[in-house]
Amino acid sequence: MEQLWFDPSEYLCGGRWSRAAQTLTLEDPSTAEPLARIARCGPPEVDAAVAAARAALQGDWGRMSAAERGRCLSRLGTLVEARIEALAHIEARDVGKPLTQARADARALARYMEFYGGAADKVTGETIPYLDGYTVYTLREPHGVTGHIVPWNYPMQIIGRSVGAALAMGNACVLKPAEEACLTALAFARLAEEAGLPPGALNVVPGTGAEAGAHLSAHPGVDHISFTGSVATGQRIQAAAAGNITPVTLELGGKSPQLVFADADLDAALPFLVNAGIQNAGQTCSAASRILVERSVYPEVRARMAEAYTALSVGPALSDLSLGPVISERQKSVIDGFLAQAQPENIVAHGQFAPNLPGGHYVRPTLLEGIAPDTPLAQQEIFGPVQILLPFEGEAEAVAIANGTRYGLVAGVWTANGSRQMRLAKTLRAGQVFLNNYGAGGGVELPFGGIGHSGHGREKGFEALYGFSVLKTVAALHGI
Repeated sequence: MEQLWFDPSEYLCGGRWSRAAQTLTLEDPSTAEPLARIARCGPPEVDAAVAAARAALQGDWGRMSAAERGRCLSRLGTLVEARIEALAHIEARDVGKPLTQARADARALARYMEFYGGAADKVTGETIPYLDGYTVYTLREPHGVTGHIVPWNYPMQIIGRSVGAALAMGNACVLKPAEEACLTALAFARLAEEAGLPPGALNVVPGTGAEAGAHLSAHPGVDHISFTGSVATGQRIQAAAAGNITPVTLELGGKSPQLVFADADLDAALPFLVNAGIQNAGQTCSAASRILVERSVYPEVRARMAEAYTALSVGPALSDLSLGPVISERQKSVIDGFLAQAQPENIVAHGQFAPNLPGGHYVRPTLLEGIAPDTPLAQQEIFGPVQILLPFEGEAEAVAIANGTRYGLVAGVWTANGSRQMRLAKTLRAGQVFLNNYGAGGGVELPFGGIGHSGHGREKGFEALYGFSVLKTVAALHGI
């Protein structure tokens, strides 16, 4: 594969790049053809990586000041910024996302390093007023060895918000990227070495979830696990970590709603309504897959969204159209299975395939209506470019529908009524609520995570630094 400055068949452990006994084949989702061979790490490689991370904590990395850690991450951000175009091309081919979206992800990775580089020496404890004769204060210390299991849909962004925060707090990381898309994880590790990260501070062990991921989750030498992915896999990881009482941060699925009221600015809302559902071919945990619309404006919203959908084009990642392929034939089959539950009269509009598509995994974006809110199409995460229009009558019904799933990740509200905005910000069951916008441009600084089956714990912003640290209370009795 062109534009690589690293060997994709190697893994990183303790500052050394090595080859595993077995390899896996990466597939280009745009063509369904082989893209690269990667290391298939298993328990022995994971054990070695955990040991290397522990040694780093006892060595140069553990002795490094918070300010110097921050300088390392800042240098890493600069190196990522210099490789934006190369990283974007790698991510586009590896994941299947259009180049424009891949560039945004690479810029986000650079911004995460910049943010956490600047934040590394800004995390402080506090003094606590207590009894006479005591001085009590708190310290924030790293967990130690942290495991990071990263999915295939946004490798760069999720590495940035997870690994970046953990390193800023002084943890040593073992990163297990998804076997479907791990090339930018390896590229990131090479750049981290160039930035001066000491050996063992970051270790990267590609492999399958059943082998490398499961072993990392249950490893007694891991002090914290961070996972982003499906509910089912999150449940298995949490169960495995429970054997060692290892804390886990889980960012799981979503069935996120956008609520459109009659007084909404539809010109402002429309791009968000559509783009938040079809970005990365809908393979986004926070995708706005349910569009709730007040009945009085439902016909207009329906017509305008249908028009937007018919203008969407689907093609190879490097063609940089509205959507690329989905990650795999397996994922395409899952999406097709959901769409088979809809009747022809439920289909409002489709996007269009570009001419002369290669043999990749392509799905037409589909806008549906007439779907009952309690049926699988409206309840389960499809993880594809499928949105459902759901009419409502009044605020109470809108909230009932919006909160009527097991998920609680993100919600959007479109209304000019300030009082309604404040009410819904409180009553909607979600980790993030956006008022007259959706996503806030990515928001590196904004804490992100869910409730219910969307997971627990928070990433991004300063809140992630707290999650990747342990609070210690020190009480000194010195007398009056």
